[in-house]
Amino acid sequence: MTTPFPFTAVVGQDDLRLALLLNAVSPAVGGVLVRGEKGTAKSTAVRALSALMPEVPVVPGCRFSCDPGAPDPACPDGPHEETGAGTRRPARMVELPVGASEDRLVGALDIERALAEGVKAFEPGLLADAHRGILYVDEVNLLHDHLVDLLLDAAAMGASYVEREGVSVRHAARFLLVGTMNPEEGELRPQLLDRFGLTVEVAASREPDQRVEVVRRRLAYDDDPGAFAARWADEERAVRRRIVAARELLPSVRLGDGALRQIAATCAAFEVDGMRADIVMARTATALAAWAGRTDVLAEDVRQAALLALPHRRRRNPFDAPGLDEDKLDETLEEFGGSEDEDPDPGPDGPGGGGGQPPRSDDGPQGGDTAARPEAGEDGEPQSSGAGEQTPVRASEPFRAKALSVPGVGEGGAAGRRSRARTEHGRTTGARRPRGTLTKLHLAATVQAAAPHQRARGRSGRGLVVRRDDLRQAVREGREGNLVLFVVDASGSMAARQRMGAVKGAVLSLLLDAYQRRDKVGLVTFRGSAADVALPPTSSVDAAAARLESLPTGGRTPLAAGLLKAHEVLRVERLRDPARRALVVLVTDGRATGGPEPVALAGRAARLFAADGVASVVVDCESGPVRLGLAGQLAGELGGTAVTLDELRADSIAGLVRDVQGGAKRRAA
Repeated sequence: MTTPFPFTAVVGQDDLRLALLLNAVSPAVGGVLVRGEKGTAKSTAVRALSALMPEVPVVPGCRFSCDPGAPDPACPDGPHEETGAGTRRPARMVELPVGASEDRLVGALDIERALAEGVKAFEPGLLADAHRGILYVDEVNLLHDHLVDLLLDAAAMGASYVEREGVSVRHAARFLLVGTMNPEEGELRPQLLDRFGLTVEVAASREPDQRVEVVRRRLAYDDDPGAFAARWADEERAVRRRIVAARELLPSVRLGDGALRQIAATCAAFEVDGMRADIVMARTATALAAWAGRTDVLAEDVRQAALLALPHRRRRNPFDAPGLDEDKLDETLEEFGGSEDEDPDPGPDGPGGGGGQPPRSDDGPQGGDTAARPEAGEDGEPQSSGAGEQTPVRASEPFRAKALSVPGVGEGGAAGRRSRARTEHGRTTGARRPRGTLTKLHLAATVQAAAPHQRARGRSGRGLVVRRDDLRQAVREGREGNLVLFVVDASGSMAARQRMGAVKGAVLSLLLDAYQRRDKVGLVTFRGSAADVALPPTSSVDAAAARLESLPTGGRTPLAAGLLKAHEVLRVERLRDPARRALVVLVTDGRATGGPEPVALAGRAARLFAADGVASVVVDCESGPVRLGLAGQLAGELGGTAVTLDELRADSIAGLVRDVQGGAKRRAA
């Protein structure tokens, strides 16, 4: 067994270590979401926590970790009788892979035995293994939607249900949920985000001495993990004893009315939704007091609890950075503070409990201003020769996201909500013979396949004689995410008319739609004499928004170069992810300048997309009393459809999808 990196040997990351320790003291806090760039010891710290968790008593032989003092009456391995102390084992840390199947998470029923023998043969999944322990999800923001739904159900009910065509099994599933994620790869669904009690932002230190110590300790651990862990054994034992002591003290901690008023006022001031934030803050403040060895909750505990429990719950736009305005927090706590609950002696370790209480780092700027700042030069020329300089122009915001989708039915290569696809989840549309393990039984089709053979099989009673060849797999249709590639004209013909603000507002509305539908997005821009991949295909739409905000404009319109660059991006992406279908959104006025026969060259480039069957939409940005209709002609060459900026502003947009799909059907005919 691999020796884990010691928790106490992690350098810095005080907020992360404190949040994990508070959950070890009080699992009712609800877990931790760790957000940060790659290589910041997120996974290392989480894995190290399991070694500090107190042992748990379990019923001997129970696969579902029942408590011998209060066994689950519905346990599939039960019924159990109260057995006193039972046996003790270390708390488990179970890792949920991003690509896990539903059966691996919740467990599986043997359908063949259930039908033929009438027995419930259940194989426990990861939720059963994690009961009374830690469930760790690395890259939790990349978890498939159907797994997220199952996690939400288990977290809300404290139990997992497995149902297959009327046969069901239930078992307890209460666990400490810990997730790590890199925000550059996409955000988390709001429903799951709210299920994490605390959140912390981590970043690599910029202090050379601290970075040197990180490298020194890591190299020492890699050379001899056992010897390195032995050097930190005393510190590990001390933290473990402190966790046990804090757990024993926790029931005695008093949360007075003054602290409760501060908690309620803080949650109201930051406009959090629902009451979960208030409850989590109360539990966190109580755990902080117990960790510090106190029996009273102080204002310092409430403040620290707010910094850990509210950043991911405050109301913000999807592209806004998380965080709290600490000045506003201090003003609220001072306004609603009272002296009746405060202890003049905060204890020997200070208000935060000493070793585990870090100073709070600055959360950074509040919110992400998605205002676009294009150049606004006249006659197609930028205002200055500097390629990165722009005149601030706020993006227009009267746009509503278009309900764009790729026509046809895909193979469900990427979980999402945009286009129709054959998936493991969704409505049943048919049946087929299973390929490999049967996962979704189509009961009616199975009975229909078995019925003609009952006499030949010697059926004599009421039961149906079912063979393996009779089993049918349900074919289901759901939704999948697409690759939405934005190709944006940033030339002078766009900027000179002061329209880039409106264009950026339109693209931001479509980016928001991509965020909500869990798409992958990319950004290609063209201006001057060439096209650039401003953002390679990624799941981070906030990265796309940031690139769009700083988009320089001006110069000629190399439309053909932009289309050829987009075609190359799609070719490479098909090699990496062949099952994900693409949707090209071209934002232009249709003009093409530069080089010989620029319009004809752009037409030939557009026909490459039509030949490959790539779905496309042209956002026509042409304005003024005289319109050439070039964008509409370009949409015809692409085999797609065109929509104007004015139509993007309209509330009634359902017809666009019908136009895209209808055009595809006409081409197929």
